[in-house]
Amino acid sequence: MDPKLDLKGKFRHVMDFPRAGIDFIDITTVLQDKDALKQSIEEMKRLAGELGEFDLVVGPESRGFIFGAPLAYALGKGFVPIRKKGKLPYKTVSVDYGLEYGTDTLEIHEDALLPGQRVVIVDDLLATGGTIESNIKLVEKLG
Repeated sequence: MDPKLDLKGKFRHVMDFPRAGIDFIDITTVLQDKDALKQSIEEMKRLAGELGEFDLVVGPESRGFIFGAPLAYALGKGFVPIRKKGKLPYKTVSVDYGLEYGTDTLEIHEDALLPGQRVVIVDDLLATGGTIESNIKLVEKLG
């Protein structure tokens, strides 16, 4: 792995996707490069280690899964998925949130976290902040 790999330079910007005015940041170019993917996980592992003790890694559908699950594995932690409405098979709690281009609902299993557990939430980007805010609300609902 090249320690000087420019990860930001690996992102592909797709203008006007999925609608006019949106600058969509495509991460598939990072995922297909084994060195970039490995460096991404290693850097997130280092940053997560600076946060102190925590119990689980939480990641929202779908790109939060791509980085969250391997990060949890690298850290020796469990992984909790947050999914779009209707995708989880057990009882859930939910929250509605705004996107750059609409609204959506996210859910987490009602027994995914125990009160007092600490988590790290992993996603691939921050646009309006709606997804991460909804993730925080879901985690807080479970204590």
